[in-house]
Order: sequence, then structure tokens, then C-alpha cells
Amino acid sequence: MQQQRTHFGQLGVILATAGSAVGLGNIWRFPYMTGQNGGAAFILVYLACVFMLGIPGMVAEFIVGRRGAANAARAYRRVGGSRNWGTIGYLGVITAIIILGFYAVVSGWCLQYVYASVAGSLRGDASYVEAYFQEFSSSAVMPVVWAGVFLLLTHVVITRGVRNGIERASKLLMPTLFVLLIVIVVASCMLPGAMAGVEYLFKPDFSHINSRVILDALGQAFFSLSLGTACLCTYASYFSSTTNLLKSALQIASIDCLIAILAGLMIFPAAASVGVSADSGPSLIFITLPNVFQQAFSTMPWVGRTVSVLFYALLSLAALTSTISMHEIGTAFFAEEQKVRRSTAATIVTLLCLAIATACSLSIGAVPGLRLMGFNIMDFCDLLTANVLLPLGSILTCVLLGWFVPRHILHDEFTNHHTLASTFFRLWLFAVRYVCPTAIIAIFLHKLGWI
Repeated sequence: MQQQRTHFGQLGVILATAGSAVGLGNIWRFPYMTGQNGGAAFILVYLACVFMLGIPGMVAEFIVGRRGAANAARAYRRVGGSRNWGTIGYLGVITAIIILGFYAVVSGWCLQYVYASVAGSLRGDASYVEAYFQEFSSSAVMPVVWAGVFLLLTHVVITRGVRNGIERASKLLMPTLFVLLIVIVVASCMLPGAMAGVEYLFKPDFSHINSRVILDALGQAFFSLSLGTACLCTYASYFSSTTNLLKSALQIASIDCLIAILAGLMIFPAAASVGVSADSGPSLIFITLPNVFQQAFSTMPWVGRTVSVLFYALLSLAALTSTISMHEIGTAFFAEEQKVRRSTAATIVTLLCLAIATACSLSIGAVPGLRLMGFNIMDFCDLLTANVLLPLGSILTCVLLGWFVPRHILHDEFTNHHTLASTFFRLWLFAVRYVCPTAIIAIFLHKLGWI
């Protein structure tokens, strides 16, 4: 089934795939989810979910991608032995394009806040910062422009190819992201009263753990690792036959968790220093944190502005590593299925995502009547992908590999054709057959509010 195909280098496998997982979900969503679910206790449950459920799901998508050695739709067809199974890949491509469309809007907000931080436009009281965000996000022009800029940056990387574009960008972006994160963590932890935030992150109170916390941790684990988007499948199609899939999944999950925890160390100590709660939901980074940075560094305004610039630059880099991976899903699909040049395929994806981003941005405020099924376009895309498409793609992958693909094929890929130990193969197969589908169904029902 293998064909001549560009492969990531050994370091590229880890950095590019980790970059696909590391994004706003780690630096934006993880901290406020932690704040809403009891701090350290939530983190422990989250780590358990990642390593017990997320890793088996990652390996499953890796197997499909490397075995199929093609875009997601063709890879699922090849591995499943039927055109019908290609539906999972088509579903992944559609999901990725929709997510990239609305993700570009939020990523564009990050670029605006880099500019605003440099210009000093975020100085003022809490009500001013909130009004600034509301006015900007509901504008008809600038949010669309910034979303377009972000998609253009992504487009440039993608058109340069797998090794010269994606891998090279990952080798630059991931270390830079990590350095920026460490710098802000150090600055945050040196603030007066910051240790209360550190304690909140690392001193668990198990009385906070209940079914809702567990299900939220499960959902965050699947969301953070990019399961169900065909992203891991697409990147795995560029893995070599010697790539250790289980080891790579462990390394990628470890990097993903480390950056999520460092994001908590960046935000919670600063919030604790000024007595602000970090559980304010999605508004945390655009409304709450600018005020936190001002208050925390009120005696040294230039430090506060510098931290603000670095923070939003960090968010932009994290978003870019994710948008690159989501863009590649569609680019690989159109290039291979429609047999067009890579640059042409990338342009198709960029234009589709720009159209979605424009509709999402306008629906928030400039054109409030732009709605689907009672939701603005932004919320509709978010709910459709998170509550329906992602769980559906993940569970169908588990069904395919757990029950339809011959066991010897799975064993060959898991052990690199018997060159690696098969110690965990049976445990992995059990998780894919029973544990992961059960967890995904539970997440799905929880998101719908049924459990």
C-alpha cells in the first residue's frame, strides 16, 4: 500500500505533529477549563484521560495515515478496503475546513491584540478593556482583515511543501513558542502573591472531582490532541516506515500536556496576584487577562506591556501551528483527489476558509441576522464540529480499526512489521475497541447535556 511520498524527518515527526495538537486549546481553553473545574484535581483527571484514552486514539489515526500513505479520504478507503470507509476521511476534511474557518477569526483577534499591546491600546480599566473587545470583534472590517492575514500566513507555509514548509516552520515555531512560554511563566511566578495560583494548580482537592469534571477532562483531552479532525491521519501519511507510532504518540502527548500546564502557570499566578479569578470562560484571554497584566505590573507599566505583547505573540504562534495542520488536511485532499498542483489545492482551501471566516466574523456583531438554526455562524460552526463531527470521526475510526481491519495489519503497523515489541498491542486494541468508543459516546452525550 505504500507509495513514493515525502516523509518528515525524525524531529519533524515530533515537532510538526505536536504543533498540530498544541494550539489555542492548550493556552486558551485549558486554563479556563482548569479554573472552572477545581484546578489541580482537574489536571490529574485530564492527564489520565490523555494517556489512557487520547494516546490509543492517536495511534489509531497514525495507523490509518501511515498505512494509507495518502490524504485522509484515500487513506481510510485503502485501510478499510472499501470506498464507503472513505466517508470518514471526507468527514475529517470537511471538519478541518470548518474549524479552520472559525479558528482563523480567533487567531486574527490574537494578531490584533499583538498590535494593540505594542500600541498601548489596552490600557484602561476593566470596563474599557471589555468595551474595546466588544467594539473590535463586532466590527465589519478589521476582524475579517486579520483573519485573512492569518490564513495568508498559513497558506505561505503550506505552499512550500511538507519538508520545506510544514517541517521547517515547526522547527522554528515550536521552540520559539516554548521559549516565550517560559519567559512569561517566570515573569508571572515572580509577582507578589503568585504562589497562591501555583498552589491552585498543583495542590489537588479531590472533593472537586465529579462526573462533570471527568467528562470535561475527557472532552478537553480529545479536543487538545486534535482527534477526529483527520489531522493526525494526514500527518502520519508523511511518517516513514521506521517511525515508532506508540513512542511518537507518547512524546507528542507529553509535549501537549507540558505546554498546557505551563499555560496554567502563566495565567493562574498572575491572576492570583491581583485577586482575579481565571475561570471566566472564553473571554479570559481577551477581556480578563489584559486587565490582569495591567494590575499585576502596575508599578512597571513597560513590563506589563512587554508581557502583553509576548503573550499575544505566543497565542498567535500556537494558533499558527494548528492552522498549518488543519490547512494541510484539505490541501492534501484536493491535490491528490482532484489531481491539481499543491499551490492550486492550497488556494482552494484558503478561499473556502476565508469565506467561512468572513461569515463567522460578520455574524458576531456586524450582521447579527446571519444565523443558522438559531445560532450565529461562529457558534454554529463551533457546536457542529465539537459536538457532532469530531466525536463522529473519532468513533468511526475506532469502529474501523477495532472491528473491521484485520488484526495482522494492525499488528504489523503497531510493531513496524515485527521490528518493535508488541507488549502493549493487546491493551491498545482493547482500548480502541471498547474504552475509547465508550468515552467518546459519553463526551457526546455530555456536550448535548444528556448526562
